[in-house]
Amino acid sequence: MIYAEPVRLGVIGGTGFYSLRAFTYVAELNPETPWGYPSSPITIARSPKGTPVAFLARHGRGHIFPPTEVPSRANIAALKHIGVRAIVAFSAVGSLQQHIRPRDFLVPNQIIDRTRGLRPGTFFEKGLVGHAMFADPFDVAMEKMVIKASSALQDGSELHSRETNGGQDVVLVCIEGPCFSTRAESNMYRGLGGHVVNMYAPT
Repeated sequence: MIYAEPVRLGVIGGTGFYSLRAFTYVAELNPETPWGYPSSPITIARSPKGTPVAFLARHGRGHIFPPTEVPSRANIAALKHIGVRAIVAFSAVGSLQQHIRPRDFLVPNQIIDRTRGLRPGTFFEKGLVGHAMFADPFDVAMEKMVIKASSALQDGSELHSRETNGGQDVVLVCIEGPCFSTRAESNMYRGLGGHVVNMYAPT
């Protein structure tokens, strides 16, 4: 299927987040990339205000990809292929801090990457040498937009972000998976300044 209208925003859903509620289905695309097909076909849906959004299920339909097998490069390349310029990626995480409770919403601005190379971490390979700046891994403009949109949080959920943290970094610790961290490792990550731990950084 071909979808001619520009789609600039992509959403990657994590565990338990497999579709966009209150959005109207428009089309489904499954572009092949140099790194293969994405985790799932990309759903194009319209928001209640009519904005088209591309949605991709990180683990695939039916949750078939464990963390080390998610085709992250194909996911990014496929979204870019259809015109996406900004991505909001959701992920279930484990809290490392007492004040961050289940069902809270966290917008990190820094990452501690503890992955060990079981999954590819770059597009630069096989004769293409490049280095990417990663000091500030998240786009500040997107961070502000997500924080603004999170004002609609309900059910007692609390927002945690750089703004609510007194301007101090909010740190996501990314581990390889699929095993969760040991208690000793979690204590170490907390000591390093981590707020939450998950298995994706950031896609």
